[in-house]
Amino acid sequence: MSKIIAMVNQKGGVGKTTSAINLAACLSVAEKRTLLLDLDPQGNASVGLGLTNETYKNKNLYHALIGECPIKEVVYPTELPFLNVCPADNNLIGAEIELVSELARESKLKNALATIRDKFDFIIIDCPPSLGLLTVNALNAADSFIVPMQTEYFAMEGFAQLLNTVRLIRNSINPNLEMEGILLTMFDSRANLHKQVANEIQTHFADKVFSTIVPRNVKLSECPSFGKPIILYDIESKGSEAYLSLAKELIIRQRTSVQSSAETNYLS
Repeated sequence: MSKIIAMVNQKGGVGKTTSAINLAACLSVAEKRTLLLDLDPQGNASVGLGLTNETYKNKNLYHALIGECPIKEVVYPTELPFLNVCPADNNLIGAEIELVSELARESKLKNALATIRDKFDFIIIDCPPSLGLLTVNALNAADSFIVPMQTEYFAMEGFAQLLNTVRLIRNSINPNLEMEGILLTMFDSRANLHKQVANEIQTHFADKVFSTIVPRNVKLSECPSFGKPIILYDIESKGSEAYLSLAKELIIRQRTSVQSSAETNYLS
């Protein structure tokens, strides 16, 4: 069973794109067929995997969303054999405007992904830092979502608004959407404030918080400028260890979910 996961937080600077890139890369080295879908007009996830704008400027996710080509034509290979990327550029800003008058505009991405979903084990969607039409499309297409959350004072800022958006989407277009979990990022074990924030989030949300905590790590900041995920840039770094651990958590959850579903079907 394939799984589509949206990496979402309307608050910028929380490690969302870094997490999308490196989670996708770590899933792929576990030989999970993985697609990273860049839904952010900034296109940072695309660049972070080594693609250049010249490679995909004439055919990318924007063109698939507006119906100029099927999405299978905008899936590009990366250095990792099991990892592909569906890139984006700033044309996606225009897509939000162009899709407003379209019928079923909130289902454009879901319908596009339906044609290629069975080719992948995981599809990770890097959402823009907003709750606009692109993010609504992502949450409608997704089975679940991950919320990267920086361990800082304003960590919870906007989180209630995100959960309200999720509630509206569940009630209207995607009733099966689940929260995969909260991922604590940019954690500095030397800072008491970081420890306090992490403890409060873990206490309040309990099992909805991933056991993996992503540390503040220089190597994680450096690797995008080389167009490489952390496991290809410095596999021995703390950042690499964290995302490999996160991928393992996710794979175990998926395996447990599939087994539980199979048992339920058998008993019924």
